[in-house]
Amino acid sequence: MQADVRRTRLLDLVRARGFASLPELAQELEVSESTVRRDVELLEEAGSARRTHGGVFYTGPSPNLPHFELRHEMQWSKKRQIAKAAAQLIEDGDTVILDGGSTTYEFAQMLVGRTLQIVTNSLPVANLFMASTTTELILLGGYVHSATGVSLGPYANEMISRLSARRAVLSVAGITQHGLYNSNLLLVETERAMMKAGGEVIIVADSTKFGRQSLAQMCELSEVDKLVVDHEISPAWQKQVEDAGVDLIVAPAEMAIIDRPVSHKAS
Repeated sequence: MQADVRRTRLLDLVRARGFASLPELAQELEVSESTVRRDVELLEEAGSARRTHGGVFYTGPSPNLPHFELRHEMQWSKKRQIAKAAAQLIEDGDTVILDGGSTTYEFAQMLVGRTLQIVTNSLPVANLFMASTTTELILLGGYVHSATGVSLGPYANEMISRLSARRAVLSVAGITQHGLYNSNLLLVETERAMMKAGGEVIIVADSTKFGRQSLAQMCELSEVDKLVVDHEISPAWQKQVEDAGVDLIVAPAEMAIIDRPVSHKAS
């Protein structure tokens, strides 16, 4: 079997199962485990898979939903930078609430294989962790919004109200001086419940969201603990976020983040 054909087959297996062990893949592909490891390293570089103890997780392209298909390639690069920086704020053993935003999805991929409790209303996000032996997954129920694959409404909100998490990581459609916004009224109600359940509220938003308003206000800027953004945020917005008492974390432009992201702590 040619190398490119083998890697495509390997990726298909991991995508279909969510997780696959190295011995299992070696047996199915009729190659050695060392060959599988080399193939997985190339898939990791492409962002399609992630190796962890005992096997491989699928972390490839976002789901085939309108919400994800509308992402612009330039914004995708920013979202990946933000996701890498935000992942460094999460400690092993944390309970983390995640919504179903496209930036949150990129962030969730960075958590695959870690020892965490994940609470989410997003079917795409939940799918990343379903086969994990290190992550406990709590999936919130309710009405499923077809464009985003997230559950919304009173059932989801009631379930969230019974939970408590160390952190809530959420995406937004817009940020103005008046606060943070999203485009769906039911979604905003669910995200408000997530904020109440999370001890620390972290917003992940690319720089294009600043100065934009959407249908429903989720909260005021001062209600956010940390905001992670890409390096193209303007100096004026940096000051406004800091003046609101929010811990602003600017993700470096480099795709690979070696050190902890720069934190601009409001005084």
